[in-house]
Amino acid sequence: MTLRLGSRILANTVVWGYALVILGPTLWVLSNAFKFKIDIITGATISPFTWINFHELLFSRQSDFLTNLLNSAVIGIASTAIVIVVATMAAFTLTCLNVRPWVRWALLGWALLFHMLPTLTFVGSWYLMFSSVGLHGTYFAVIMTHAVHNLPMALFLMMSFVGALPRELIQAARMDGCSYGQVFWRIAFPLVRGGMIAATALTFIFSWSDFAISLTLTSRDTMTVPVAIATFAQEYDIRYGEMAAGTLLSIVPALLLILLGQNFIVRGLLAGAVK
Repeated sequence: MTLRLGSRILANTVVWGYALVILGPTLWVLSNAFKFKIDIITGATISPFTWINFHELLFSRQSDFLTNLLNSAVIGIASTAIVIVVATMAAFTLTCLNVRPWVRWALLGWALLFHMLPTLTFVGSWYLMFSSVGLHGTYFAVIMTHAVHNLPMALFLMMSFVGALPRELIQAARMDGCSYGQVFWRIAFPLVRGGMIAATALTFIFSWSDFAISLTLTSRDTMTVPVAIATFAQEYDIRYGEMAAGTLLSIVPALLLILLGQNFIVRGLLAGAVK
């Protein structure tokens, strides 16, 4: 009894300690969003509540944060749409069609190798490539690089979902005269929607939070949220309050997407199991 109680106390201590390590810095940053600058600099634990940081962030003439939010949304949605369409169709092709094994493994091995390499390995080449054709600082450059960067992750995720489909369903549909396109839309697509939603959530979050690619390929007109938050650390002044407020606002879309996506993922998996 004493050993069981000690194990439970130890487990709770580890869990709460881990939660404190993860949430502590985040809560500290978010609390700074509602403090005056003098209270942030002095490290005051208890300070008057204020919305001034959000007002300066959203409505000040020297801040384009609303435009930055729009840029991140456009880039995230467009790159995610490209990734999900390509990854789902590629996973179906590699798994359900008669593709030679060496072709499948060569493609997946190359995708895995590309995904393992650091992002900074490619940003210099991407910068030179898009600058040489006059596309640096455009939506197209950032959207395509985000899509290329996130495609391997989505491909491997969709391969696991499509690979779990019973081959008998596909064979039965083919025997009934369905083309591979009809098999995809009528059989595979309804059963892998949960996986598509999971891949969509992860891809959008990775695109939304990307810093290295956006810092290199965006201009003032296409600057995304992570880059905009970094610009608050200026040469002679660090705008701690606006930086914390921007961090809080940047967390909200990704958090809502995760919360909504979890329900759709569970619903999609259960629907596929019943079918």
